[in-house]
Formats: sequence, C-alpha cells, structure tokens
Amino acid sequence: MMERTSHIKRATAETSIEILLSIDGTGKSNIRTGIGFFDHMLQLFAAHGQFDLELVCNGDIEVDGHHSVEDIGIAIGQAFQEAMGDKRGICRYGNFFLPMDETLAHVALDLSGRPFLVYESGEMAPMIGGYDTELTEEFLRAFAVHAGANLHARILYGKNSHHKVEAVFKALGHALRIALTKDPRMQGIPSTKGVL
Repeated sequence: MMERTSHIKRATAETSIEILLSIDGTGKSNIRTGIGFFDHMLQLFAAHGQFDLELVCNGDIEVDGHHSVEDIGIAIGQAFQEAMGDKRGICRYGNFFLPMDETLAHVALDLSGRPFLVYESGEMAPMIGGYDTELTEEFLRAFAVHAGANLHARILYGKNSHHKVEAVFKALGHALRIALTKDPRMQGIPSTKGVL
C-alpha cells in the first residue's frame, strides 16, 4: 500500500507552520501552537483519528489566537489533501456521534472535493483557558475548504463548553478516519463521476 503522508510548510506575516502527517498512523502527536487548549484538541483529534501528526506553529498569539488557529486549519486541510492523493479506494464518507458526559456531538463529512461547512454549537463560554471558542468554527471552515471536505459538525446538546469543543474534535477524528479507510471492494475512485 502506498504511504499516505505529507509535509506542509506555510509561512505568512502572521504565522509560520510546519506539519508532518501520516494518515495511516497510530495516533502519535507532537503539537506546539502556543495555545494550550488548542494543542490538547489537536492531540485528541490525532489520537481518535489514528493519525500521526507533528505540528509546530509560531504565530502572533500576543494579538490573539485567531491567525494561528485559522492558519493551522488551512495547513492541516492541505496536509490531508496532499496525503490522500486521488482518494482511490477510500470509503469517502464518515459519520460519528460522540458522547462526552452531558454533551453529544455529531460530525458527518464527505471528502467530495466540494468544500462546505455547517457548524452548530449553541451557546458557548467565550473562552476556555487561552482559547477563544469562536475559533472552533474558523478552524473547521479552514480545514473543510483546504481538505475539500463537506463537513457538518453539530453539538446536539450539552452544558460544559470544554466538553462541547472536545467532543467535536474527537468526533472529527473518528469521522475522518472512517472516510479515509480503504474499502477492499472499492478498486477505483468512490464516485460515479470517476473523479473527486
């Protein structure tokens, strides 16, 4: 089987990011973004998706976390787009409900090449540690656009904002792992169009 890996470097006036990704990993990660809670979310995303992910971001977090979180979403999306190649033989669709204490989150996605995001979070505390909870949507949108994913993430119910955001990142890892799994019956591109 061909290795599904990528190495992405992205540098702007606001952030400098380097990513090493292996889709077919064991969930090992080394994440350094300068935003502790976001590091934790990306570690959980990698662990639950069984992706090996090394990520370093030096960003202008003295301004706030926006540029770092959004640019990391862009770079991770690019990393997955590169690593999955022509998508030959993958399941393409992924869907996962994730309960976490009083919270239930659902993520459904299609690696269609036609990006779209639907995100429904309900009420959320403005900050979790040094992490602005509004940035979850920015991350998901940037990831969806650059991975070419139709991504629907919903928090069906819950009270604790930490649990809500964590459930979304874990569910995203699971749904993406399912979508990227090779189906031995699928010999070609999983589309009647012949291309994704």
